[in-house]
Amino acid sequence: MTMQITLAANAPQLLNKANVVGVGVGYKTKGGRRTPRLSLTVLVEQKVPLAELGPADIVPAFIAGYPTDVVASGAFQALSVAPNLEIAAPGMSIGHYRITAGTFGAVVFDATTGAQLILSNNHVLANSSNGRDQRAFIGDPILQPGPIDGGQLPESLIATLLRYQPLNFLSTSASRLTAALYAAETRSSQPGSAVPLTNIIDAAVAKPLANALVTPEIKGIGQVTGTREAELDLPLQKSGRTTGVTTGSVLLLNAVVRVSYGSAGTAIFTDQVVSDIASGPGDSGSLVVDSERKAVGLLFAGGDNLTVCNRIAQVERLLDVQMLASR
Repeated sequence: MTMQITLAANAPQLLNKANVVGVGVGYKTKGGRRTPRLSLTVLVEQKVPLAELGPADIVPAFIAGYPTDVVASGAFQALSVAPNLEIAAPGMSIGHYRITAGTFGAVVFDATTGAQLILSNNHVLANSSNGRDQRAFIGDPILQPGPIDGGQLPESLIATLLRYQPLNFLSTSASRLTAALYAAETRSSQPGSAVPLTNIIDAAVAKPLANALVTPEIKGIGQVTGTREAELDLPLQKSGRTTGVTTGSVLLLNAVVRVSYGSAGTAIFTDQVVSDIASGPGDSGSLVVDSERKAVGLLFAGGDNLTVCNRIAQVERLLDVQMLASR
């Protein structure tokens, strides 16, 4: 019987032995050096002392008269390029596949199901949608990092859009907030009223493809410990995609602000928190916390040296999420 026939006849039995990952014909090695003698070479993940192997797992010294050789090769793996599955943390770049990029704000939890979700702005995860304009759809791809930072499908897909608070944009004829407009907004909050004219939050959540792809630890800050309401002069901090970790304090409460969304339109927000915490384009979606890492607000807009945040209590209420998992 030739060595090749012997190999074929005995390969299944050898591969069934513990630790064996391959067999073949090769030159026998002795003392770490190759000899001219052919052998049936058995490849193992690692060499194990005979005393630690069961009788059925020991490779015999000879098979059908041919010598054997045991060589440690390690486990074999297909050498395809692995996808970029670096764990994503709040403070990193993220975005809907049709935008540039924003910031992964926080890991939050669905108030009904307890599912782990990614929190950021509507204009980061839902492309500034008002819910009727087809700018975004539930299930849309969310990339990490965002497209402008190199994120692309399919390798950067980390989550899918789950839900968002639609943004209400002013018509051209109502581009300024007037007393009449503000009164109309108050009436629009009643049951059966028309679409609201102003906004309370710019927020959305996405469902990660797997919980293991995200961590709740905010880059440079740590894990959220709870929530609290803003107070004047309250020290704040945030971790953003563009400016990293910056600090400041609360300057205004119950603010009403006009925010430009470029081609999407202009929106009025009420019940906002304004601070002097430094931020820049791309920091939208950052979670703003106090010195004890209690969530205070969700950053969504900025001007010259000032930043505007949604109250975190409104974000939790309107998106039906919780900052901390239920015990």
